[in-house]
Amino acid sequence: MVEETQPSVEDVIAVAEFRSALRHFLRRSEKVARQSGLTPQRYTLLMMIKGAPGGDEQSTVTELAERLQLAQSTVTELVRRAETAGLIEREQSQRDARVAHLRLTSEGERRLMLSFTALETERAQLRDAFSNLDGGVAGP
Repeated sequence: MVEETQPSVEDVIAVAEFRSALRHFLRRSEKVARQSGLTPQRYTLLMMIKGAPGGDEQSTVTELAERLQLAQSTVTELVRRAETAGLIEREQSQRDARVAHLRLTSEGERRLMLSFTALETERAQLRDAFSNLDGGVAGP
């Protein structure tokens, strides 16, 4: 049987501060995204494509569904709308014709970077709040 330990008040305060900073970051991200002409969902979609693991700045619907923790049908619709808006483009895989790689268009890149650079202060605040979490805390 695993013995449960009670977190200290300091642990709870650190997690509460982190959760507060995270919430602030998310709210500010939504506002900045809208100012850049993006819905919060499109901002996140563009971020996931640009920030794909491996640094190739492309993704597939299946990969996005996994990273966003959304149903593939939901991601397919988000992709379709972003494509119609001229923010992303598809390129068929050379290895598997069933797979399309998604990349940002120059307009998608421009809008994402407007939002991303505007959030520099908030990212720093979030990093600070995260660094204040004690290694013994299970997580937010």
